[in-house]
Amino acid sequence: MDIGEVVRQSGVAASALRYYESRGLIISQRRAGARRQFGPEVLERLALIALGRSAGLSLDEIGAMLPLDGALRVDRNVLRRRVDALDEQIRRLRAMRDGLSHAAECKAADHLSCPTFRKLLGKALRP
Repeated sequence: MDIGEVVRQSGVAASALRYYESRGLIISQRRAGARRQFGPEVLERLALIALGRSAGLSLDEIGAMLPLDGALRVDRNVLRRRVDALDEQIRRLRAMRDGLSHAAECKAADHLSCPTFRKLLGKALRP
């Protein structure tokens, strides 16, 4: 299928396809004078790239797991580290949500006089 069809089926911009190709994440079979042509397996590779990107993996990390020979090489250590990072991000986001929720509902006339708000304020500077 040509690059336009890949764009239509995957929703990935042509510029991203060319970039992924330059990074060795996908390959095309170029025809003289014609547009880039891709095999049907490119859609699965693009889905795997999208999954990795949405999980916060770098293109280098994704590329190491998706060699062009078609064999998927999942690096469990990379995935475990990413899970740990996501757990920490979830913890911070929950704390932020709870703090914002409290600030929105707090009945104190002055938020700075509210012990709960002050506690949340104290956590704001900690990484």
